[in-house]
Amino acid sequence: MPNLDTEQFAVPSSDSFSKTAATHKPKILLLYGSLRKRSFSRLVVEESARLLEAMGAETKIFDPKGLPLPDGDEATNPKVVELRELMMWSEGQVWCSPERHGSMTGILKSQIDWVPLSIGAVRPTQGKTLAVMQVSGGSQSFNAVNQMRVLGRWMRMLTIPNQSSVAKAFLEFDDNDRMKPSSYYSRIVDVCEELIKFTLLTRDNAEHLVDRYSERVESAEELSKRVNQRSI
Repeated sequence: MPNLDTEQFAVPSSDSFSKTAATHKPKILLLYGSLRKRSFSRLVVEESARLLEAMGAETKIFDPKGLPLPDGDEATNPKVVELRELMMWSEGQVWCSPERHGSMTGILKSQIDWVPLSIGAVRPTQGKTLAVMQVSGGSQSFNAVNQMRVLGRWMRMLTIPNQSSVAKAFLEFDDNDRMKPSSYYSRIVDVCEELIKFTLLTRDNAEHLVDRYSERVESAEELSKRVNQRSI
């Protein structure tokens, strides 16, 4: 195979995986996609956070209020700094968006657009687990979760197989903004349970799982250029 860089080629092996498991609580960041006073995507996220904490996780919910539009301000904006720090803190994430005009909201998308694939040597989202959920004002749909799956893949995240789509969300919460028992609620429990399992399974090996031959080749070429530069 003459086109192969044999120095950077690696044969996957179970020996490369970590043999010790982290003992701290899984760190889960939750994002929602609406600024309405009674935001159903926020209520789903809050319900999910309660479930995740009951399953042993540490959770943090990002409030998108005050976050500027992407490129509408500097990355030093306090809300941008807060969001990026939470991204780097997390080991897994939940994204929940209303479906608006057949897609996720700009509010949810803007949060992700503020997070580059790399910040210096740190990749804020790469190799982290992701669960996607959506709420709808009408009949059940999957447009938003399908879009978020594409977005999660682009951010190099490990999106779990299960997902949640809550139809007619305004009927699913009581006067105390707690979700009523239903098949929709049961599915959210399923999703949270699966997210914790995948996070525990992958977090100790996240960097190894997303390590790429092409990136190793590029890094080796860049290093070679620096080392072999002539002094003037």
